[in-house]
Amino acid sequence: MSEAEEQQGVDGVTRAAIFMMSLGEKEAAAILRYMEPKEVQRVGAAMASLTHVTHEQIDGVLGEFVQAVKSETALGLDSEEYVRNTLVEAFGVEKAASLVDRILTRPNSKGIESLKWLDPRAIAEIFRFEHPQIVSIVLSYLENEQAAEVLKHFPEERRADVLMRIATLDGVQPEALQELDEILERQYAGSFSLTSPASGGKEIAANILNFLDADSEQQITETIQQVDAELAEEIQGLMFVFDNLLDVDDRGIQTLLREVTSDTLMIALKGADAAVKEKIFKNMSQRAADMLRDDLDAKGPVRLSEVEDAQKEILAVAKRMADDGEIALGGSGGDEFV
Repeated sequence: MSEAEEQQGVDGVTRAAIFMMSLGEKEAAAILRYMEPKEVQRVGAAMASLTHVTHEQIDGVLGEFVQAVKSETALGLDSEEYVRNTLVEAFGVEKAASLVDRILTRPNSKGIESLKWLDPRAIAEIFRFEHPQIVSIVLSYLENEQAAEVLKHFPEERRADVLMRIATLDGVQPEALQELDEILERQYAGSFSLTSPASGGKEIAANILNFLDADSEQQITETIQQVDAELAEEIQGLMFVFDNLLDVDDRGIQTLLREVTSDTLMIALKGADAAVKEKIFKNMSQRAADMLRDDLDAKGPVRLSEVEDAQKEILAVAKRMADDGEIALGGSGGDEFV
C-alpha cells in the first residue's frame, strides 16, 4: 500500500496525534502548552485512542510536517507582540483587545476563562444548582462546541430553558456578573475579573444546537417550540444543517473532505439529498467518487439516528474549520483541486 493510500481516512486531528506521539513526552507537552483548550482536548483524546499506527502513516505525517516547515519563513519576531500589533492595526484597539485575550490565553487563566480548560462534566457540576440565567451566561461565553458538551450533562428539563435564555440574552447585568464571580471564588482560590462577558443571542443558541447530538437537539427544539414557536423558528433558521453544504464553495468542500473519514462520510450520505451527494462527488477524484458510490450502493440499511449523528459530526468539523478561517460556510470560489 502506498504512503498516500495509508494517509486516506486519517483526519487532521489524528495526524496531529500521531505527530505528537512521535515526538516524546517532553516535546509534546511543550507544544500542548501553546494550544487552545478545545484543541488540547481533541488532540489528547485522539492520542489516547491511537492503535495500530503503521510506519507508513508515521512517515507520511512527519513528511507533511517537514514540507510545511519548509514553506514557512523564520522571521525572528516576538510572536505575541506581532499578533497584538497586527490585530490592533486590522480591527482597532477596542475590538482587538477581546481577540488578543482569547488568542493569547494560557492554561493559568483566571475567572471564567479558566473554565475553558475544564472537562464539560466538571463545568456542569459546578453550575448544576445555580440559576439558569447564570448558566446561560457561562455557556454563551464558552466555545460553542464546549458549551454543547456542558449542556448535555444537565437534566433534559433544564436544557431548553437554558438555551432559550441564551437566545434572549441581551447584555449581562452587573449583579449577574458579581454572582458569577462569587460562584467561581467558591471553586477556586484567588480573585477573578470578568472583563469580557458574552452577549448571547439567537445565533449563539443556534450554534450550540449545531454541536448537540440529533436526539438532544430535537428534544430542546420541540420544548422551545411549545413555549415560543416564533423563537424556535428563528433559532432553526440560523442553524447550519447538512443541506447547507451546498452553499460551501468547491475549495471549501475539498478542504472539509480531507478532515472527514470515509466511513463517516458514507453513513452521512446515506440520508443526504441528491444535490448534496453530487456536490460531494464532484469535489473528489473520479476514482474516489466511484469507490464511494459503489460503497453506498453496497451498504445495507442504516438507522436514521446513525445518519444524523454522522452528519452532525461532519457539520461540527465544518464549523470548527470555519471558526479557524480554513473554509467559508457560503459564497463562491474556485473549483480546482487543492
